[in-house]
Amino acid sequence: MRRWFPAPTKDLQDLEFRPGTVTASCGSLAHVARILYGYSPVVQRFLTTVGQLYSDFSRGQPTLMARFIFITGGVVSSLGKGLVAAALGALLQARGYSVRLRKLDPYLNVDPGTMSPFEHGEVFGTDDGAETDLDLGHYERFTGVPARKTDSISSGRVYTNVLEKERRGDYLGKTIQVIPHVTNEIKDFISIGEDEVDFMLCEIGGTVGDIEGLPFFEAIRQFSQDKPRGQCLFMHLTLLPYIKASGELKTKPTQHSVKELRSIGLAPDLLVCRSEGPIPKKEREKLALFCNVRPDAVIAAQDLKSIYEAPLAYHREGMDQAVADPFGISPAPKPNLARWEDVADRIYNPEGEVRVAIVGKYTQLEDAYKSIAEALTHGGMANRVKVKIEWVDAELFDREDATPHLQGFHAILVPGGFGERGTEGKIKAAQYAREHQVPYLGICLGMQMAVIEAARNVAGIAEAGSEEFDHEAGKKRFEPVVYHLKEWAQGNHKVQRKSDDDKGGTMRLGAYDATLAEGSKVAAIYGSTHIEERHRHRYEVDTKYKEKLEACGLNFSGMSPDGSLPEIVEWSDHPWFIGVQFHPELKSKPFAPHPLFKDFVRAAKETSRLV
Repeated sequence: MRRWFPAPTKDLQDLEFRPGTVTASCGSLAHVARILYGYSPVVQRFLTTVGQLYSDFSRGQPTLMARFIFITGGVVSSLGKGLVAAALGALLQARGYSVRLRKLDPYLNVDPGTMSPFEHGEVFGTDDGAETDLDLGHYERFTGVPARKTDSISSGRVYTNVLEKERRGDYLGKTIQVIPHVTNEIKDFISIGEDEVDFMLCEIGGTVGDIEGLPFFEAIRQFSQDKPRGQCLFMHLTLLPYIKASGELKTKPTQHSVKELRSIGLAPDLLVCRSEGPIPKKEREKLALFCNVRPDAVIAAQDLKSIYEAPLAYHREGMDQAVADPFGISPAPKPNLARWEDVADRIYNPEGEVRVAIVGKYTQLEDAYKSIAEALTHGGMANRVKVKIEWVDAELFDREDATPHLQGFHAILVPGGFGERGTEGKIKAAQYAREHQVPYLGICLGMQMAVIEAARNVAGIAEAGSEEFDHEAGKKRFEPVVYHLKEWAQGNHKVQRKSDDDKGGTMRLGAYDATLAEGSKVAAIYGSTHIEERHRHRYEVDTKYKEKLEACGLNFSGMSPDGSLPEIVEWSDHPWFIGVQFHPELKSKPFAPHPLFKDFVRAAKETSRLV
């Protein structure tokens, strides 16, 4: 329970409240009960219950614990539950609330870290080293709240935890079952940090009816019963298909989805309906009648030109008020949407356009580079230009000359990846950018390929390559300018790895500090010589080649604090050529573009004026 009254030594007049949260020092409602009425446990329990059930936002009264919003999906997958959750989080913040967003995924992988990008899109890395679903990237970009390990869980992690407890004997000989042991593990996860925020938004992956999702649906059903009435809300996202031949918007799939949800004990309070256009009044009333929700709780989620219009669009539809009503927040404070109005203005009123080529190996699925694409959009917004991204398959350059395919672009970005496939094409892209003075940003593997290109074509190390490719081929073919990282400092201790370790969770993960060289381009971009960025890699540029490469003009302008690991390289005689070992895209937001992407797009904008 969140404590909201002062310690015994404080006077009650010292209380200070603000909407959605309380800034008084620690204490408890029961403590005030003792002050006012003595130590009667009956009175203490009564006042505690009253505080939980009837705390009122608008009058500045305390919120004792988080309100929970569970977002589920039906009819089809990929409707955008993560985007809906993120936009709702932004709207709640605009009304003065604090929020945290979570993702519960039913798949049996422990986390997405070992999944192919073609299978699941990008893996979003957090400051504390979690490898999570890409939806957590939406959460961060819309709310600015850094995600944590405790914000993502899967069936694989749940079952692993349960089985580890069973092996330790934590269950005292009980027969382990889905109910209550698995569902209790899920409920414990949902409860983490509930006393830290005003609203906890939990997205359940998959769609209602999926067999692997049943323990999660049962867990949130139980969770809502465990909490006081009025503390949990269920939002269901569905599809309203438009039948062009008959000119009708069909509600039946949504009705069946809600019926399926109700059959497992969950009744939605809000319906968010994806559609190509507005939902007519007749269809809204029909959905409300057959799905047992209020007409104003049927929210249209129309297709948008930009995802960053979502907070404004959902506010126009009344989503945030429809969420406030079931919680008894009335009248709700007016939202301050100036931030999102500015974002929309920058998106829809650009003053130019730049073309950026992303030369990657997973270009068939754009979600594999979701954060990079969004970070480029943020950089464009900061520079008042539209960034036109064009995806170039790196393997194309294995067969063809890169020049005809890269001519006309104002900047080139080479992203990360794993394995040897497509790497020769990435090396050629780096070579083209260096020789033609085109702005270049290499991220993770993109930095390593730029270093290999410099080693081969400038420093004269003809056989330069990566140890990763030798490990994959099972034989030595290259001089390892890039090697397998076996040891690094993490805080006050050393982390050690071997090449035959398990793949899952064994990379250099999470936020690490870096020291930038005085007078370097990156120091000017960041406005500092000390930065912290997120990493996700197990191979690293070998510092024994540093002196030779720097003699050729490739400066190692960013290093780990102990000087052992290269973090950033840049060409001294190039207008904008930077490679980074970390993933700057993971920290970029529409209202706070990452400095590297902001300046990268600025350089592309300058190039466009010269063409």
